[in-house]
Amino acid sequence: MTQHLADALPTTTGTRPGWWREAVIYQVYPRSFADSNGDGMGDLEGIRSRLPYLKELGVDAVWLSPFYASPQADAGYDVADYRAIDPMFGTLHDADAVIREAHELGLRIIVDLVPNHCSDQHEWFKQALREGTGSPLRERFHFRPGRGADGSEPPNDWESIFGGPAWTRVADGEWYLHLFAPEQPDFNWEHPAVQDEFRSILRFWLDLGADGFRIDVAHGLVKAPGLPDLGRDEQLKLLGNQVLPFFDQDGVHEIYRSWRTVLDEYAGDRIGVAEAWTPSADRTALYLRPDELHQAFNFHYLNTGWDAAALRGTIDDSLDAMRPVGAPTTWVLSNHDVVRHVTRYGGGAQGLARARAAALLMLALPGSAYVYQGEELGLPEVTDLPDEVRQDPSFFKENGQEGLRDGCRVPIPWSGDQAPYGFGDGGSWLPQPAEWAGLSVAAQTGDPASTLELYRAALRIRRERADLGAGDAVEWLEAPEGVLAFRRGDFVCTVNTTGEPVRMAPPGTVLLVSGDVADQADPGVLGADTAVWWQG
Repeated sequence: MTQHLADALPTTTGTRPGWWREAVIYQVYPRSFADSNGDGMGDLEGIRSRLPYLKELGVDAVWLSPFYASPQADAGYDVADYRAIDPMFGTLHDADAVIREAHELGLRIIVDLVPNHCSDQHEWFKQALREGTGSPLRERFHFRPGRGADGSEPPNDWESIFGGPAWTRVADGEWYLHLFAPEQPDFNWEHPAVQDEFRSILRFWLDLGADGFRIDVAHGLVKAPGLPDLGRDEQLKLLGNQVLPFFDQDGVHEIYRSWRTVLDEYAGDRIGVAEAWTPSADRTALYLRPDELHQAFNFHYLNTGWDAAALRGTIDDSLDAMRPVGAPTTWVLSNHDVVRHVTRYGGGAQGLARARAAALLMLALPGSAYVYQGEELGLPEVTDLPDEVRQDPSFFKENGQEGLRDGCRVPIPWSGDQAPYGFGDGGSWLPQPAEWAGLSVAAQTGDPASTLELYRAALRIRRERADLGAGDAVEWLEAPEGVLAFRRGDFVCTVNTTGEPVRMAPPGTVLLVSGDVADQADPGVLGADTAVWWQG
C-alpha cells in the first residue's frame, strides 16, 4: 500500500488521540468556492489555489462536497461514477493535487460519499433498465410492481424528500424507489454487490490519500422489511427528525462496522462522519460506537434557537449522549442544505451579532467544530434569487421544500468591488449581491472589527490553548437569565443571548469579544447578543 503524507500528519490536536476529536473542519462547496478557468463554476484547481487561505484561517481539515461525474440533477449528489471527476470540476489528477497540496500544508481532506442513492445515469441502473423485468441488476435497487389491478399505483405511500411520490414507473411497468429526485434511485443495501462496491470505493479514495468521508444520508441506507406504508399524509422534511421506515433503521450499523474495518486498515486516523438525521442525540450516538463511525453532525444543535436555556439544554444533551460511546461531540451552525445562520438569527445587524457570538460559543465547546464556507465572512442567506437561476431540485417539485438551498450556495466573495468578487474571470453560476463587496476576504482582511478576523483570532486562540476543544464536559457557572457562562480549565466563555446589555462579575481577563464592548471602562457589562472569551 502506498505511503502518503497524510500518514505522517499529527494524530493528536490536544490531549486525546485522534486528530478528529478536536478538529475544526471547513466545508467547501466546490461549485461555489473558487473558479480557475472562468466558466462561472468553481472547480478543484480553484480549491487548490485557495488552500493557503484555509491554512491561514486556522482550520485543521477540509470537507469537499461532491465533485464526482454526475448529470448534476442534484448538484452532484446524483453520482454516475464514484471513481471519476466531473469535467466541470477537473480531473482525477486535479483531485490528487488538492489532496497532496493540502497534506503539504498540514490540512486533511474529507471526501463526500453518497451511498444511499446514485444517478439514473450510473451504469448499473442504465443496464437494469435495458435488461428489463427480472434483470439481476434490478436487485441492486428497489424495483417493485405497482399496486392496483393494472399496477398503476406506487408500491407504497412513501413520499420523496423533494415532494411527490418516492416511486417512478419505468417503461416495462415496474417502479423504482427514490427518496430524493427521480434521477436518484436508491441502492438496495441488502444486496452483497452494493456492499462490496462501496468498500471498494472507500479503498479507492483512501489509496489516493483521503483522510476520511462525510457520509451523505447515512441514516437512510437500510429500509424497513417489506417497505411498509408510512400510513399518514405528511410532507417529509429533508432535515427533519420523524420516525420513519426508511430512516435510521438498525441495519445501518452493520454496514458501518464493515466500513470501520476498512478505515482501520489505513494509517493516519482515517475517519467516517455521518450525516445522520435521527429523532434524538441518543440515536445519533449509536452511529459512533467504538467499532462504527467517528463523528456525526450535531443537527440538534444546529436547529436550536438563539436562547440561552435552549442552547444549554442541547449542549448538555449532546455531551451526555456522546460520552457513553467515547465519541466527540460536533458543533455546526450552517451547511449547504440550510439557511445561513446570520439570516436564521434574524438577519441584518442583529443576525450578524448573534452569528458572531454563536461562532465563539461553538469554538469554545469540547469536540469538533464545522465551518461552512463563507460563514467566516458573516455571509447572509441570499433570499431574492430570481426563479430562472435556481437549480435546487426541491424548488421545482410540487409540494416540495421551499427550495431555498440555492441561497446558501451563492459563490463566496474574495476581492474587488464588483461581482464576481474574485471568484473567477467569467461571472458566477448564481448571482452575488452588490453588498457583498464589503464582505469579501480582501475587504475584511486586516480589519480587527471584521468577522473574518474574529474567526482567525478565535481559531488561533483555540489552537494555542489545550483547554479548548479537548475533553467532553463543561462546568456551568452561575449567570443572569439569558446568559450562558461556562468554565473549561482556566478559560471561561460567556454569551449574552438577550437583546440588552447584562451585568455580571467579570470572570477574568478578556481574551476575545464577538462584538462591541458595552462599556470600555466596565468589562462586567456584557453587550447585547455578544460572546466573550476570558482568561479565568
